[in-house]
Amino acid sequence: MKKMMLALAAVAVIAGCKTSPTGRTQVTLYSDTQMSQLGGASFAQMKEQQKINRDPATNAYVQCISDAVVAVLPQKFAQQKWEVVVFEEDSANAFALPGGYIGVHTGLLKVAKNQDQLATVIGHEVGHVIAEHSNERASQSQVLQTGMQLGSVALEAGEVGYRNEIMGALGLGAQYGVVLPFSRTHESEADEIGLELMAKAGFKPDQSVALWQNMAQSGGATPPEFLSTHPSPASRINDLQKRMQTANVLYQDAYNKGKRPQCK
Repeated sequence: MKKMMLALAAVAVIAGCKTSPTGRTQVTLYSDTQMSQLGGASFAQMKEQQKINRDPATNAYVQCISDAVVAVLPQKFAQQKWEVVVFEEDSANAFALPGGYIGVHTGLLKVAKNQDQLATVIGHEVGHVIAEHSNERASQSQVLQTGMQLGSVALEAGEVGYRNEIMGALGLGAQYGVVLPFSRTHESEADEIGLELMAKAGFKPDQSVALWQNMAQSGGATPPEFLSTHPSPASRINDLQKRMQTANVLYQDAYNKGKRPQCK
């Protein structure tokens, strides 16, 4: 076990650390170019495999909101050309990928009742991109895989009894102790970044709470939060409310500067 942990630490040091927009330390093993290529390839595949909505009004509405959010991104991301596609999909979901890609499911438009609520989700998804969560998740997966392989070798070399049981427990520990909580960290961080982005773009921050209330009403049974990759709607709403005062200051500043989106 000690050898495995030392190996993981060595990988992290070699890879170097970054700092997320919220100040959290990150380890990323892949370059921006690699991630953009992966994002572009994934988006192209989705467009081939999923039905695309062609309604002009729907696409103009989603594009308008996306453009307003993109306009307030850090320069590195704002200067990218972002492709926005609406997919015919009943799930209330959206996503953004490295390289400048945004996908919105038509099912989300039934839950996000206005431009501000949709901006909540688009800001959140773009927040994942500017915080490099995809890179971090892929890097984490690589580090965990390497660590598990090294742990197996160490146990076998030491002729440790119950090796399979121990490796199974290590796998379970990695899943519930690292992977899932880390996903919740990403989601919470994207909520924070997204709230700031929507406010800077001129969308009403308080509608982020309304959006998650809608999500909670539309969703079915959910697993316990500690077994979920996402915070519970109640947790998200509580965290958003804690940040609302700061977000409202950003919104008022945007409003005073004439940022008043009229996406219909």
